Amino acid sequence: MKSVIVGTAGHIDHGKTALVKALTGIDADRLEEEKRRGITIDIGFAHLELPTPSGETLRLGFIDVPGHERFVRNMLAGVGGIDLVLLVIAADESIKPQTREHFDICRLLSVRRGIAVLTKSDLVDRETLDVVRLEVEEFLRNSFLDPAQSSVIAVSSLTGTGLDDLKQALVKAAAEIPARDSSALARLPIDRVFTMKGFGVVVTGTLISGTIRKEDELEVFPAGQRVRVRVRVRGVQVHGQPAAQAVAGQRTALNLAGVTTQDLARGMVLAPPSAFHATSRADVSLSLLPSAKALKDRARVHLHAYTFETVATVVLHGQKQVSPGETALAQLRLAEPTLLLPGDRFIMRQFSPVLTIGGGVVLDALPIPRMPELEPFLKILAGGDAHAILLARISRRGHAGISLAELIAETGWPRPVIESHFAGDPGQGQIARIGELLVHMPVLEALKSSIVSAVGSFHRKNPLVAGISKEELRDQGKATTEVFPFALDTLVREKKLETAGEIVHLPGRAVVMKDDEAESKKIIEHAFASSGLKVPALKDVLAGLKLDRVRAQKIVTLLLRDKILVKISDDLVFHRDALLDLRKRMLSEKTKSPKIDVARFKDLTGVSRKYAIPLLEYLDREHVTRRVGDERVIL
Repeated sequence: MKSVIVGTAGHIDHGKTALVKALTGIDADRLEEEKRRGITIDIGFAHLELPTPSGETLRLGFIDVPGHERFVRNMLAGVGGIDLVLLVIAADESIKPQTREHFDICRLLSVRRGIAVLTKSDLVDRETLDVVRLEVEEFLRNSFLDPAQSSVIAVSSLTGTGLDDLKQALVKAAAEIPARDSSALARLPIDRVFTMKGFGVVVTGTLISGTIRKEDELEVFPAGQRVRVRVRVRGVQVHGQPAAQAVAGQRTALNLAGVTTQDLARGMVLAPPSAFHATSRADVSLSLLPSAKALKDRARVHLHAYTFETVATVVLHGQKQVSPGETALAQLRLAEPTLLLPGDRFIMRQFSPVLTIGGGVVLDALPIPRMPELEPFLKILAGGDAHAILLARISRRGHAGISLAELIAETGWPRPVIESHFAGDPGQGQIARIGELLVHMPVLEALKSSIVSAVGSFHRKNPLVAGISKEELRDQGKATTEVFPFALDTLVREKKLETAGEIVHLPGRAVVMKDDEAESKKIIEHAFASSGLKVPALKDVLAGLKLDRVRAQKIVTLLLRDKILVKISDDLVFHRDALLDLRKRMLSEKTKSPKIDVARFKDLTGVSRKYAIPLLEYLDREHVTRRVGDERVIL
């Protein structure tokens, strides 16, 4: 059964609610004040099922909106998710101010289909009705309701005249509306929150994407003071009837567990847990109505997106103002966070006096601060090519890459849709996949080149050192712990680099020492290896060599880098074997007593306090011991 959401639009007292009641038998005015005053104040709902020529059933959900200028904000909460609009114009009054504003709103929201309805046709004669029809047709020309594509239907909600023609037109228009994607990630903007006796908390809204089933877990966006608010769906209703699930395009009511009415409000959104991020900034393409005043950079506006509304500051990209009728790229900085995704439409209303001035589409709901080449990036997003959009989003993350989960949160596209673009040869050689991480190949190649360059530079500066450590090399390139090993392994496979343990060097690069340098290296190593923990002063060892001080120091640097020698203080260097033996002795001593003080340590090692204190501090740093007062606990 195909579901289509129909919204009303039009001036106050032009018969929108009466028309919905005449079509469905349901009075959409549910508030006592609405019935007392005879006007619609808040959005109301009704539904209707109609047979189609193919024998199937069409389910229409009606959203009736207020026409009074004071309640346009409520009107905006209703029309954000509609598929088709009934532009209602009273035959006895013709086009009025809210007719124009509501019609502008529908165009700004990119409503593609609708029907113009002349209500109260029973109150005017045929000649007047024909004149009003001509006025309306002229008003709608060159719009999505152009009379050449969509006829203007005259009806009377009182007598029933024209209602059958309108139902046929609804069936025809609904057939042209593509079904919403029920396989996408679910999003339900909340338009009502209330408590129902015997059930508890209930929310309603138009399911704009995806599917929601009984027992699903959902997350509330934004969550207010809490980090996360999650709810469980206890029950689902579609158009007032219990259902196993609700799918995109349906009016949906959910009975929720794990939350109170105080936690929820109109404007919040329900979505799968941990899939998205609320945002306070969004890069957009916005359009200004021809009737609006010029919009200056940093102007404040009232922003409406689906059922959400807040104040926003418009930061224009690359210009100081937008002229009436023009389109521009900008960033919206919201006073309150919400869940937005690329493709979402929004409406802007002037800050004061409050009237509709424009709208647009979200391009990027999770912008990166101070991003270079922002405008070319946004133009790619606006172009709508899915593959190009994914490449651009991956590329802008540099060699840090972006995870699939982050890409889902940025685009709103399900994992299978994203992965389908990189099946087989990912991105035709443009994307490298590292587990769940995606990296743009040109960026990765640049990182690889910088790594090779850094190794070569290190060799030139340190001719007597075997190579640079992996950690130092990663730090120099500012590469992440996920991407660096992948880049390095690739370079090794390509035979551009070689590794020896934690050391990286150019292929065939080895430390070439002269005979006197090699002999001195042996002397230094032997001096420390043979002395155990009672090591000589390094300066004394170097003083006994035949080398000059600079070459001798380079040999020491090589021994330290290869971790043959270990420096534990400014003037104490030990051979690694001596320190390894010390670790074993400490662990053996733990079986006798888990605590050791300086005196016992001196007895155990046979060293003086000069060596004992630095050695104990070294053991603390290595997490072999932990100091507690004047003692150490052997870990």
